[in-house]
Amino acid sequence: MMLTVGAVLFLAAAVLLGVALIVRPAPEIPLNRRRPFEGNAPSQLTRIAGKTVGTFDRALAGGNLRLFNRDALEHAGLRMTQAEFIVLVLAGGVVGALIGLIVLGPIPAILLFILAPFVGHVVLNVLAGKRRNRFDEQLGDTLQLLAGGLRAGHSILRAVDAAANESQSPTSEEMRRVITETSLGRDLLASLTDTSERMKNEDFVWIAQAIQINREVGGNLAEVLDQVNETIRERSEIKGHIKALAAEGKFSAYILMALPIGIVVMLMAVNPGYMNSMFTNPLGWGMIAASVIMMTIGGLWMRKIIDLKF
Repeated sequence: MMLTVGAVLFLAAAVLLGVALIVRPAPEIPLNRRRPFEGNAPSQLTRIAGKTVGTFDRALAGGNLRLFNRDALEHAGLRMTQAEFIVLVLAGGVVGALIGLIVLGPIPAILLFILAPFVGHVVLNVLAGKRRNRFDEQLGDTLQLLAGGLRAGHSILRAVDAAANESQSPTSEEMRRVITETSLGRDLLASLTDTSERMKNEDFVWIAQAIQINREVGGNLAEVLDQVNETIRERSEIKGHIKALAAEGKFSAYILMALPIGIVVMLMAVNPGYMNSMFTNPLGWGMIAASVIMMTIGGLWMRKIIDLKF
């Protein structure tokens, strides 16, 4: 009996081993793959910022606020919404006001908070100016890419698409925008004209007109773009020469504008009580107002002298 039971158990074990080796088990999915991915929980500051941005989004949805609008942010190359940038400016104003309150007092803190929107506007203008300058510097290479694509037998849209893929920002962004607008049914000339207006580039207007004339009357567009490129490069050389000659005047203007402010800051740092009468006496207020007006007039005058148009 014992021998029979042992043989049966041995046979059963062999069968189970064979089944285990032949029949593949069902794949097991890890627990972390069966649950949706959850990153780190957002901080309290992130949640507050998100709620604040959402509140501003709802408040701006029904209005037409032109301050820090989408066009200004696009010209500056910022991928932010209007509400996000306004929240950023307000946060900067609060931080500046707190620093001013701790260091200088309540009145400078209020002034720093009021100046925050103006600082944001200046920052957008500076970023937009740098972006336009980069576009201007890349224009010669863009024309070479367009002419090369046309010589290879591509259409003008295919050449613009190649320029968008091969160029750097902001040229790649603007060319890709042209391709997107034309694929949605907009006229190519209108898209190129809008690009020249956004970039404030007169040379790009020539390119748009050359492309439009070629589409209407035909001709060798690659050769025309080469001639336009040569003209633009000559104008760039002249522009660089003029900038080099005007650099000394610009540097002198910056020093003359910053010198009075630097002297006042140095005196307040070395001897804080030395300038009290200037800020507490009505005569000092009048002198400050007159100096600001005269410095503004002088700055505009010097800017007019060194800002050459050609």
